[in-house]
Amino acid sequence: MTYENKTFNWGEKYPAPAKLNLMLRIIGQREDGYHLLQTVFQFVELCDWLTFLPNDSGEVILEDAISGVENSDNLIVRAANLLKAETVFSRGVRIRLEKNLPMGGGLGGGSSDAATTLVILNSLWNLKLSREKLMELGLSLGADVPIFIFGHAAWAEGIGEKLDKINVKEQWVLILKPPCHVNTKEVFLANDLTRNSKSITIHEFNAGQVKNDCLDVVCKHYEAIENALCDLNVFSEARLTGTGACVFALFDSADFAIEAELTLKNKWQTYLTKSCNKSPLFV
Repeated sequence: MTYENKTFNWGEKYPAPAKLNLMLRIIGQREDGYHLLQTVFQFVELCDWLTFLPNDSGEVILEDAISGVENSDNLIVRAANLLKAETVFSRGVRIRLEKNLPMGGGLGGGSSDAATTLVILNSLWNLKLSREKLMELGLSLGADVPIFIFGHAAWAEGIGEKLDKINVKEQWVLILKPPCHVNTKEVFLANDLTRNSKSITIHEFNAGQVKNDCLDVVCKHYEAIENALCDLNVFSEARLTGTGACVFALFDSADFAIEAELTLKNKWQTYLTKSCNKSPLFV
């Protein structure tokens, strides 16, 4: 079985990459409370890794529990069980997780883990669900899951699920993770959050409109994030991804990116990586 022209096998390690929001505008709000967005997603080579092993007991077993997260609440387990329920599939799976992406960082780690689980098990279990169906299932788990199934850098609208391919310059990326965990729900409920930004075009984004409407609210409540942005901004334009807590900067030169990391790594948790338009899962 192939998906996106790639064959998947039991027992191999598969990536669940991080994403960046290269810009994020909130242009309205639905009656159900969800915010209407414009954003640009791009992947980076920094990944969690998942291994899938057959299990005929019918159970979904995650071998590497994440501290503070019940396995039944883990998006990996929820994704596998959702796939089983949707297809009335009887067999189970054992899943090993190598967790590299920081939690609560705005890099989409849990959503990416869920997406990789849906894609790989759809193949290994020979369920033959379409990419569109997998994205629909993923959306029920979280608004960021569909982009990881889509598998390509995208211009996104709606609540983040309306995706169109876009090619963005691939660059070196330095990510800083401040020592805090941002509560996304609280950010989106904040009274002073901008919810009426003007829609822009891809051309305007390419011309440099890269504002994140969550930035002011996040910096107001999380001093560490504001400090990380200031430190990183010395080297290149620093941005917030999603609601944070991670901030990032893009570099054309590996030398400049490495210099920035060497300067900042004693103060901040750093990740030096590269951005990519095609998800590492499908490369």
